[in-house]
Amino acid sequence: MPKSANRIYIGVIGAGHCSEEVTKTAFEVGRRIAEANAILVCGGLGGVMAAASEGAQSAGGVTIGILPGTDRSDANSFIEYAIPTGMGEARNLLVVRSSDAIIALPGGSGTLSELAFAQKLEKHIIDFGGWNISDAAHKASNAEEAVRLALQMTTPRMDMSARES
Repeated sequence: MPKSANRIYIGVIGAGHCSEEVTKTAFEVGRRIAEANAILVCGGLGGVMAAASEGAQSAGGVTIGILPGTDRSDANSFIEYAIPTGMGEARNLLVVRSSDAIIALPGGSGTLSELAFAQKLEKHIIDFGGWNISDAAHKASNAEEAVRLALQMTTPRMDMSARES
């Protein structure tokens, strides 16, 4: 079994273009994901995705970008593993499916579609963007709390699978 199979994968979703404040927040979320030895999964492009990836990379973390197009070079420069899908916005499902938990920052309809997939697939959702889409989503007020919640919700599942191997 690969080493990465026992690690937690945290999806970070949000706007492809965002404010400086959201950029700083996404960077901090990414940094904290890496410091927790979790793997960051995102859509691999700009905005929240680039800032979170940069934060993770700054702390020595692993970043995976699941791209809408067919060219790996479309990924932002902070993506370590770029996965071109050629699926356009349908790649949003793959971002969610690949993640153990989702941290949702402010975004638009693409982010909303990822949240809908996360809810349908019963993924752990941390709402850090004021979405209020579900009573099942946990609210976070800062990056530290968002990552802590993601880790708390996924660790028991990961511990159980580690015991089985």
